[in-house]
Amino acid sequence: MIDVQSSSVDEDTLDTILAADVDFSGDLSFKEPLMIKGRVSGSIHTESDLHVDEKAVVDADIFAGNVTVRGSVKGNIVATGKVELFASCRMDGDIRAAYVTMEQGSRFNGICTMTGSPDAQKA
Repeated sequence: MIDVQSSSVDEDTLDTILAADVDFSGDLSFKEPLMIKGRVSGSIHTESDLHVDEKAVVDADIFAGNVTVRGSVKGNIVATGKVELFASCRMDGDIRAAYVTMEQGSRFNGICTMTGSPDAQKA
């Protein structure tokens, strides 16, 4: 068995970080990569990257390019790219993405559908 080695996110490269004291409820949409450190409920829409930090709590359906989860997500994730679940994450919901990686220790409850490369679907 091969251990999955996932890299950490360099926060200096992100335009927007929702701080730990942010509690947002509603529909969130954005164009640049975003990191959530606080609480978000509702729905999240982007073609870019979404990063859920270790202490973040997200109760939302997520539609994104790529998603990394280190915190808690309750809701479904649909990603055109990849979804990474880190050892510290708790994910309750279904995942549909081109690729999914799960670090040992991550907790995932749901159905996972890996579609492969987005280019392969066009053929």
